[in-house]
Amino acid sequence: MGKDLIIVESAAKAKTISKFLNNQYTIKASIGHVRDLPKKTLGVDIENNFTPKYVTDRTKTKVIKDLKTAAKEASEIYLASDHDREGEAIAWHLTEVLKKEIKGKVIHRIVFNEITKTAIRKAIENPGVIDLAKVDSQQARRILDRIVGYKVSPVLWRVISKGLSAGRVQSVALRIICEREKEIRAFEKQEYWSIETQFYRDQLLPFKASLSKWKNEKIDIQTKEEADKILDYLAEQKFTISVLKKSKRQIAPYPPYITSTLQQDAARLLYYSAKRTMSIAQRLYEGVEINGEPTGLISYLRTDSLRIADEANDSCRKLIKERFGSKEVNSSIRTFKNKNKAQDAHEAIRPTDSFRTPESIASFLTDEQLKLYTLIWSRFIATQMNPVKLNTVNIEISANEAKFKSSGSTITEKGFLKVFSHVNISSGEEIAPEYQVKDSLVHEEIKGLQHFTKPPARYSEASLIKELESKGIGRPSTYASITNTIIVRKYVEMIQKRFQPTSLGEIVSDFLVEKFSKLFNVEFTAQMETGLDDIEFGKINWLEVMKKFHSELEELIEGVDYKEIKKSFQEETDILCDKCGSNMIVKWGRKGQFLACPNFPKCSNIKNFTKDENGKISVKEPEVLDEKCPKCGNPLVVKSGRYGKFIACTNYPECKYTKPFTLGIKCPDCQEGEFVELKNKKGRFFYGCSNYPKCKHISKFKPVNIVCPECNHPYMEERMNKEKQKYMKCPKCGKEVY
Repeated sequence: MGKDLIIVESAAKAKTISKFLNNQYTIKASIGHVRDLPKKTLGVDIENNFTPKYVTDRTKTKVIKDLKTAAKEASEIYLASDHDREGEAIAWHLTEVLKKEIKGKVIHRIVFNEITKTAIRKAIENPGVIDLAKVDSQQARRILDRIVGYKVSPVLWRVISKGLSAGRVQSVALRIICEREKEIRAFEKQEYWSIETQFYRDQLLPFKASLSKWKNEKIDIQTKEEADKILDYLAEQKFTISVLKKSKRQIAPYPPYITSTLQQDAARLLYYSAKRTMSIAQRLYEGVEINGEPTGLISYLRTDSLRIADEANDSCRKLIKERFGSKEVNSSIRTFKNKNKAQDAHEAIRPTDSFRTPESIASFLTDEQLKLYTLIWSRFIATQMNPVKLNTVNIEISANEAKFKSSGSTITEKGFLKVFSHVNISSGEEIAPEYQVKDSLVHEEIKGLQHFTKPPARYSEASLIKELESKGIGRPSTYASITNTIIVRKYVEMIQKRFQPTSLGEIVSDFLVEKFSKLFNVEFTAQMETGLDDIEFGKINWLEVMKKFHSELEELIEGVDYKEIKKSFQEETDILCDKCGSNMIVKWGRKGQFLACPNFPKCSNIKNFTKDENGKISVKEPEVLDEKCPKCGNPLVVKSGRYGKFIACTNYPECKYTKPFTLGIKCPDCQEGEFVELKNKKGRFFYGCSNYPKCKHISKFKPVNIVCPECNHPYMEERMNKEKQKYMKCPKCGKEVY
């Protein structure tokens, strides 16, 4: 027999592990899942206890063949996929795919929280078995999501448009975003006023204070008239310090990162999307070349546990002692409690070696890897450093029926801020220590300041993930896919780094809320997540969860009255169909909204339209050319199609004559064709030769019929600078014209 076989998930992980094992083992990568539910069918036998019908991944044919060969030659096999539900399922699927090759052989399941020599050796010396409860939990989630997709999505097709899809968790995230948008629209700003001034005595430093109480009640000034009355009263008063409290306080460091908080801070501080953050962190976990050797730099990245191994804490404290001095080490080992049923087998996200400082490995990392590693390293090191210490002053100034307040803090010991400075410590006002109770104060001009309440803010990716986590929706491995999916489906857009629902997203959400609110709501989704946790911990059988969910879903689907619901979700317009006279309705298609005749399929008339700021609909008429159709003599028009503009006959569909819409500029390559405007699958425009595929010249910039003033090139290209200003640039000599 050959060497024992270790199967991991990725090639990068295999490469990192191999250096620790001195060629004692054969190490192969499955490259993720080797089988899954089929893509084009439900793949679940609902009547037979929800039995899944898994199929092997066709793209993994070569990988599976390689794994089978290696498994045949090995005497013992170690399944070393990631230490979470998905990883456990991958290990189980591997045993099913390799069933013939591993029959009669010893199969081990090994897990490790970090890819280091110590962790790998320890895992091999203490192997376990596949956790079938964890596999059941992953399988339940996968089947639940598949059933929702295959049962609810067709309902959307019948009511709104083909090609739409509903996701069990993503639809709830969409609902949260849409409900926030409705709050913003319904918001009515309210006026309020504050009263402020600067106080001082003698030559002491002035400090700002605000009116906090008026006639023994908390300040609530809503109009200028109210503010002016108080200002008139204050103009006649004397001001004295009535209360002055000095105290000391401490601010403890934050816990080490878990998946959600890392994604939030990476978005807030580094402007990385959750998907990008996880991609970078995955590479740091699996291994980066350091001095020619692949090295795992951080612990496992998908975790909601705040636990840290004792050895890691000890190493952290040694690093602090050496780097900052023994006085900077916290007096005791600081630990953090988990808020929920976290998978305590995991640790929080931390560096694998505290002494591997960011600056010591900076030359081996990309810019984004270094930034993320620095964030993880510094947050972890901070956990065992002293708290920040502050002296605080709270001061109250009285003027008979009016009371002003001010406060300030000064940092006396920086503590963990020396390594992790991304903490908002409000210092307030700088109040000189010489101020005393009963001091009479002089003031500068007392001002009334007008303010207006602001609507709630739209969710950023960081704040949405925080909201999902706080409500128990999703898990560490799913946050990035949730936010990414609703963008890909065009249910939301990122505008100024904030989620804003599209009109399509809103109509989909409204429909799901109206007809499937029992399933697509925060409470039910959180209960389902808890149910999946309970399956993993062996508290309930996965079939119980499936049966309950499916029966409720079927009941809701059966209750959908398609005729009634279509009317409520189709917007009727006052634009008449020019073929049958009916009022046209707004419908959804792949390219967005369009006007259609309600008598389809008897009348298939459709039109493009535009909407102004007030929602008024106007028909978007095609541009009529001074050119007749060579086949039937009717006028030709410019139309927009799936791949860009083209010229067509107005007598369509009786006459199907079309030709490319050219820009009237000769192709510089073939000198025969002309530039045409084209559109790729993502909806982005580019420009190519009308003689394609004979001539394959393309340009991503729009050619303009302007001769270059520098080199007399026959055309220039339209460009845009960082300030969104258009200018022309010659593709030959580079001359720019603004």
